[in-house]
Amino acid sequence: MAEKSLTDLPRDLRMMYTKGNDAFQRDNFDYAIAMFNQVLLREPGLYECRKALRIAQLKKAEIGKSIFKKILGGASSSPLIAKGELALHQNPTDALGIAEQILNNDPQSSAGHRLIVKAATTLEMPNTAILSLEILHTRSPQDKQTAIQLANLLANIGEVKRGEKILADLYESMPYDNDVASALKDISARKTLNEGGYEALADGSGSYRDILKDKEEAATLEQQNRVQKSEDTAARLIREGEARLKTDPNNLKLVRSLAELYTEKNEFEKALSYYDRIKASDVGNDPSLDQKIAETKSRKFDFQISKLDPNADDYSDQVALVQAEKQAYQIAECQKRVEKFPTDLQIRFEMGRLYFEAGKISEAIQEFQKARANPHREAATLNYLAQCYAKRNMFDMAARALQDALKKKLVFDEEKKELTYNLGTIFEKMGKKEEAIEQHKQIYEIDIGYKDVAAKVEGYYSGQG
Repeated sequence: MAEKSLTDLPRDLRMMYTKGNDAFQRDNFDYAIAMFNQVLLREPGLYECRKALRIAQLKKAEIGKSIFKKILGGASSSPLIAKGELALHQNPTDALGIAEQILNNDPQSSAGHRLIVKAATTLEMPNTAILSLEILHTRSPQDKQTAIQLANLLANIGEVKRGEKILADLYESMPYDNDVASALKDISARKTLNEGGYEALADGSGSYRDILKDKEEAATLEQQNRVQKSEDTAARLIREGEARLKTDPNNLKLVRSLAELYTEKNEFEKALSYYDRIKASDVGNDPSLDQKIAETKSRKFDFQISKLDPNADDYSDQVALVQAEKQAYQIAECQKRVEKFPTDLQIRFEMGRLYFEAGKISEAIQEFQKARANPHREAATLNYLAQCYAKRNMFDMAARALQDALKKKLVFDEEKKELTYNLGTIFEKMGKKEEAIEQHKQIYEIDIGYKDVAAKVEGYYSGQG
């Protein structure tokens, strides 16, 4: 089922959608939700209407949220979830409608969104699936399966850079996870393949092979995109790439592909020599290229650690030495990028994080205060700032930073849980026991298994007798 736009709607449905939109503008969310659901009942492929419905559901829940409603919503959704799963195999369109019934009561329902994703994927409605995957990913950014599925779907609709960014962020926190590393490698290769010709793919007039003039090169790069590649295949790709490079020395896409292949084979010096070749070209002044080089050199340190003998008496000392060298390199390299791209707030955030991990708190505070201007990293930056202030025993400033961060969070996702937990911990250090337990109770109400909130909350009530 193809997804449709508003221009494809008959007049009566357009009027119904307009009524729903007008009701939404007046904060009459119940009526807006009713109108949008009626439109989707007849035209389930209307993505703009589904997006408007999702916003209305979230707005209504934000205004009228209470634990009582959440408990009722969870209890009443169980039969609908079972019904929706059954409908998936018989009529996935019906499954979409059932999923919306679940989300009408609880727009944060993971089961409801996963039902949407399954049905939309079956019906070939990628934007609809992405809408729910983004909510799931926001709630659980460390869920690698959701992140990988979201990134691949984004790549499929032409938003390869967004997909790569999601996996790059995840890889930063899971550098040793093979699934994440492979998915990131795959999507990065797709981005390289798509550069300069994705427009034709997006409108259906071209193909991946049409982007490249050399059909043999296209076939080889498609092989490279596979998640699992044997050593023999990687070696062959390198041989073929280097042979083509002799006749096409200015093919920078091929140079970058060779650099990535050598990195995967842990031949870091060879990989870096190819990155240097790109740096010397007209497109060398690229912050993403500098970051790629830094990642390659960091992986070289990790590879050194993996080769150490864990049974050696001085194993811990050797690991600590290499890690110290890696940290020193990362700080020095990031400092150079800050000087080169002083207005790049993402680099500022990275610099602050490296300073924080190295225990350089004053330097970290300075970088995070600048990085705060990045709206995409504001909550994370404030979280780090709070930790910096706490290390200086500036607990009132730490609390304010966390409270400012929480104001930015409309969805109670994993990041909001961490912010709330940290605020509770800060209140504990300030001796504000009642304020602290209120923060932990918020988490307890939705995730009893988060860290030690169960022990804190239950202990508090036990202490009251």
